[in-house]
Amino acid sequence: MPSLFRKIFQTGIVTEPLGPDADEVVQLVKAVSVQAQRLFGRALAVREVDAGSCNGCEIEISGLTSPVYDSERFGIHFVASPRHADLLLVTGPVTRNMEVPLRKTYEATPDPKLVVAVGDCSQTCGVFAGSYAVTGSVDQVIPVNVFVPGCPPEPADILAGILTALNRMPPR
Repeated sequence: MPSLFRKIFQTGIVTEPLGPDADEVVQLVKAVSVQAQRLFGRALAVREVDAGSCNGCEIEISGLTSPVYDSERFGIHFVASPRHADLLLVTGPVTRNMEVPLRKTYEATPDPKLVVAVGDCSQTCGVFAGSYAVTGSVDQVIPVNVFVPGCPPEPADILAGILTALNRMPPR
């Protein structure tokens, strides 16, 4: 045990700081929280749907729940059921196998429905364009409020897209 502590003290801190935009990220997450409280009177419930992506965007979305962004602390909750969701985060082009489930997920989401399509593939189908397995972009299947560009977009860009969608929604 003492050798373990010795090794820890000799190694020191090896993690990287968030960077110069750390304050901007915190302000962005707080802005999403404030807007969700204004619109819904509670935390924002998000349902993520992978419509056929390569999972690059999902990795960045899971980064929102990491200790760096800590979106849960600011009232952004990921939910398992679309019936509890205020917003759908959709990634990837829509594959033939996911076209019907995506429509049913959208229909199960209560009004007002907000959809944020994440990543270049959700808008242009990216490298999957022209594939026999792809139906098309997300907006060809369900209405989209905001597209977040990037391959994959960073978590801060996803937060900005969520905030843009919330800002476009009229208060209840």
